[in-house]
Amino acid sequence: MISITNLSYFIGGRALYENANMFIKPKDKIGLIGLNGRGKSTLLKLINGELTADSGSISKSNECSLGFLNQDLLSYQTDDSILTVAMLAFKDVVDMEREIETLIHKLEKEYREDWVEKLTRLQEKYDHLGGYGLQAKAEEVLEGIGFNTADLHRPLKEFSGGWRMRVMLAKLLLEKPSLLMLDEPTNHLDLPSIEWVEEYLRNYEGAVIIVSHDRRFLDNVVTRIVDVTQQQLISYEGNYSFYLEEKELREEIQQNAFENQQQKIRQTERFIERFRAKATKARQVQSRIKALDRMDRVEEVIQDTAAVNFKFTFNQQPGRYIVTLEDISKAYGDLQILNHTSATIERGDKIALIGANGKGKSTLLRIISGSEKIEGKRTLGYNVIQGFFAQHQLESLHVENEILDELKQAGSGKTEQQLRNVLGCFLFSDEDVFKKIKVLSGGEKSRVALAKTLISEANFLLLDEPTNHLDFVSENILIQALQQYQGTFVVVSHNRHFISQVANKIWYIEDHQIKEYPGTYEEYDYWKKKRDVDEKPLIEKQSVKPAPEQKDKEKPKPQNGQSLKPLKRELEQTEQQIESLTKEKNKLEEQMTLPEVFGNYAKLQEVQQAFEDVTLKIEKANLRWEELAEKIDHHEKTN
Repeated sequence: MISITNLSYFIGGRALYENANMFIKPKDKIGLIGLNGRGKSTLLKLINGELTADSGSISKSNECSLGFLNQDLLSYQTDDSILTVAMLAFKDVVDMEREIETLIHKLEKEYREDWVEKLTRLQEKYDHLGGYGLQAKAEEVLEGIGFNTADLHRPLKEFSGGWRMRVMLAKLLLEKPSLLMLDEPTNHLDLPSIEWVEEYLRNYEGAVIIVSHDRRFLDNVVTRIVDVTQQQLISYEGNYSFYLEEKELREEIQQNAFENQQQKIRQTERFIERFRAKATKARQVQSRIKALDRMDRVEEVIQDTAAVNFKFTFNQQPGRYIVTLEDISKAYGDLQILNHTSATIERGDKIALIGANGKGKSTLLRIISGSEKIEGKRTLGYNVIQGFFAQHQLESLHVENEILDELKQAGSGKTEQQLRNVLGCFLFSDEDVFKKIKVLSGGEKSRVALAKTLISEANFLLLDEPTNHLDFVSENILIQALQQYQGTFVVVSHNRHFISQVANKIWYIEDHQIKEYPGTYEEYDYWKKKRDVDEKPLIEKQSVKPAPEQKDKEKPKPQNGQSLKPLKRELEQTEQQIESLTKEKNKLEEQMTLPEVFGNYAKLQEVQQAFEDVTLKIEKANLRWEELAEKIDHHEKTN
């Protein structure tokens, strides 16, 4: 389907790729991995035609279509609703629908036989293309990646960059290109959405190539790993876990071959040096010099791993209780986050706070830190020194500072050599420590901010999405640092591998309450899946309504002569209630389109909540109306 042959691409004088080769087959599920800066996103842009190779070729079959999700789409904005944007995936069918609507309007004013024939042909084609079910598909995908039903008709421009990225992902999934290219698709997804996308991609009919630093995601989706290393594209059949095993084996073989070859080279060079001046050995010397020149050199294995060899310590030991939350409530207008809930963090707890976006994880983290206003009581324990890391803190780094100076100003009291050791752990070595903050990438800034947090001598850490922008090596460094860390921490993360390595307790928010699972993420995941399976039959049983004849058996039948007036009166009142609620719903829908509402997040949340409440009331009123109508009908038939 796509063939990459002898690809070379240079930035300045540095080669990202040099004579690299790769082949993508129609149903491949490929994970593209490598250190930050190695050229993973560049390769996708080369395939997509946004960049041109310096040499070599990228050839595509005629029927191959491409879909590319990248971080540049974060800036895309429009007044169209997110459902409308997602439906652009079916542009031809949507255009056909508009043509059908135009013809129908024309026929309402004037009847023409040729218009009727054209309308019939269009409707048949529209039906054949599945036009009547396309909106339902779009709604299913949007809701699968985390949008509420009420959100679907809101303009795209009202949403943050991360949520806009979700809409563009939904559009791409609906387009179903031959090759779907996704650059860090999980960065803006919560756990339920990640799991939904995993299932979707596993069953995707076309090929997929994914740049991701989420190990669990790659394990669950891809069947082949391509490692961008030493300007080459090295392919491994299997998922990420298999790649780690296979790479270790290949590197062991390569390193042994390198060492054997180096020994042979040294022996040959010694022979040349020893007998270069002897005429009797001249032919043998020349022969060996030529042999060295012709030799295909085996490259030494360059390790893309790093180990933390610095111990992160603190001077003050805290008491048993780090933070106590008592009878905590938190709401934004009508949006209730927490409601009269309590929790305790004890010394030595390594807590992962997980769950869907919008449930209040970051809010709870700020409550724990004491920076969020609440109802209830928050008590900080004895001798607790708190450190906080969040992505927005990257902006608080002093851009004109050199990296080493930035750590010196953290006030840790560590010597320059100790700080250099810390920076070495975070992949800043030798002259790198003198780089200015302003020239660093997002991942490098994250590493600096994390290093500052860890050297602060805090005995209690709060970490909000610390693995965002980190490659596998940097993530592994953070894992090692937290595993060695002797204090207490709470981390918000959607990275399942990360939290499985560092957490000994799982917190989540359910029914506005802080819930705790006292175990690792693997144990929690097993427990949750079992709970969901056990609860499903109960939910289905509760949701099934008795058939009319069953209701008649369960409730006393009206006696002959019993008056229908109370039932008919209630039926009439219910009809009036439905009419009144429907007017209220329409009014709220209009309010959501007003600039002073959709431009004010708090007001918009308030109106949306009211809209959802009135929609629920209408559904209940309709159910009651149906029950009353059945009773009246049954009474009239039997009397």
